[in-house]
Amino acid sequence: MAGHSKWKQIKRKKAVTDARRGALFTKLIREITIAAKQGGGDPAGNARLRTAIDAAKAENMPLDNIERAVKKGTGELEGVTYEEVTYEAYGPGGAALFIEATTDNANRTVAEIRFVFQRHGGNLGAANSVAWMFDRKAQITVDATRADEDTVMEAALDAGAEDMVRDGDVFVITGPASQLHQISERLKAKKIAVQVAELARIPRSTVKVEVKDAKHLLALIEALEEMDDVAKVSSNFDIDAEALAATA
Repeated sequence: MAGHSKWKQIKRKKAVTDARRGALFTKLIREITIAAKQGGGDPAGNARLRTAIDAAKAENMPLDNIERAVKKGTGELEGVTYEEVTYEAYGPGGAALFIEATTDNANRTVAEIRFVFQRHGGNLGAANSVAWMFDRKAQITVDATRADEDTVMEAALDAGAEDMVRDGDVFVITGPASQLHQISERLKAKKIAVQVAELARIPRSTVKVEVKDAKHLLALIEALEEMDDVAKVSSNFDIDAEALAATA
């Protein structure tokens, strides 16, 4: 997972244009709306909604936007009806891809995803062709340059985390999906700044992707993530530092 995690760090450091921020807000609003629809509008009793709101606040989304999205989910305001769909695929270099999407038109979404694969290589697979390769986990990242490793590890393990590794300039903490908020809140209580706290699909094993395929694979993932309907792309690729540097 090291290569994938590092790629996420590189993307976070890129300049965020107004267009990209607008696309990000669209994805966050959809997630808030669906979470509120499924579990109610009270984040105290809806863990998924709490996670979605925390993610929106971390991106400085205006509170009015968040409140409107919640009300659309609960039916207090009219809004588009979204459904969640997933797609499984293989990209260049044989890396598995698990794509989570939120859409108001599944036929349109799958057609657009197929077009992206036609442009960048790889192909869609059948249901459960790659899903079994991933475990659903809580994943929290902390800036390793601003926090003491022993302090972070102790707080995370006390809150139910299963593992913590250093990946470049971040600590990556993983644990049961049900412990996401407990771990995040324990870190915050210890004055440890959390960069990202999310539910992620963690690969059980990784696939080494060579230099010749790395650029094409990352271009494919970036193109998928830029789609409004795509909420998240998970992969099991491992790309070494040399290949990753060539794509940055």
